[in-house]
Amino acid sequence: MKLSVIIPCLNAARTIGAQLDALCRQEWDEPWEVIIADNGSIDATLAVIKEKSGGLPCVQVVDASDCRGSAHARNVGSLFARGESLVFCDADDEVGAGWLAAIGAALGNHDFVASRTDVEKLNPAWLASRLRNPQGSGLQRVGYPPYLCHAGGSGLGIKRALHHEVGGFDVSLPRLQDTDYCFRVQLLGIGLHFAADAVVHVRYSSNPASLFQQARLWAQYNELMYRRYGGGERLPRRWISYVQTWRYLICCVPRVLHRETRPTWMKALGTQIGLLQGMIRFRVPPVR
Repeated sequence: MKLSVIIPCLNAARTIGAQLDALCRQEWDEPWEVIIADNGSIDATLAVIKEKSGGLPCVQVVDASDCRGSAHARNVGSLFARGESLVFCDADDEVGAGWLAAIGAALGNHDFVASRTDVEKLNPAWLASRLRNPQGSGLQRVGYPPYLCHAGGSGLGIKRALHHEVGGFDVSLPRLQDTDYCFRVQLLGIGLHFAADAVVHVRYSSNPASLFQQARLWAQYNELMYRRYGGGERLPRRWISYVQTWRYLICCVPRVLHRETRPTWMKALGTQIGLLQGMIRFRVPPVR
């Protein structure tokens, strides 16, 4: 088996069918499989999987309900994988045309790869235009020590042996498991390659409250990433930037009244509050 596509899912009946349809449309000459790690769904997820998986070469649904979290589900899926390489995809995204062949080719030349993301297909135009696509033209990179690249977990590919060597995803992290994973792999001396031809269409939430919560947790756990991997290196002028952002948010409060600008304002507010929570909890300065 050349490649195992691992999909963690939890109550994904509304979206996983589209992801499986997208995988059914893929063409590749090498043998591959799909492993769906169910994290304890109580909706119609399993029925949708049964209905939609007929066009796939090999599908296996595994039980990952003993511990909640996508990190755990991905790790469980990897234990059942037979492929030389693993690729992780989210149940609420959709792989693009030619994605499988492109990610498979990239993993033929590199040990650790990331897909390119698109935000326009699955999101309303007003939302896609307001929320940036951080992985649309290259890898993401943190603005604090160790200044390493990282990528979202959906569309992330790795050699199976390397995944097990690094210990899989950290199940203790409620957020940024993919960032932590990317850091640990790179600290082994393995570079992260950007596979520009392998496109994953990602889905944003249009709910401002959900965006706020997501941004808050991302920011909070970026503080932990800095504490874990920053080596104590000081960060100049970060307090100035943090205070200036608060001033900007206060001046832009009227934006919360408009549908088009509310998501970005709420996301920025979540980031600021998350940074504050992370600073207090992990005893580090604000990072970006």
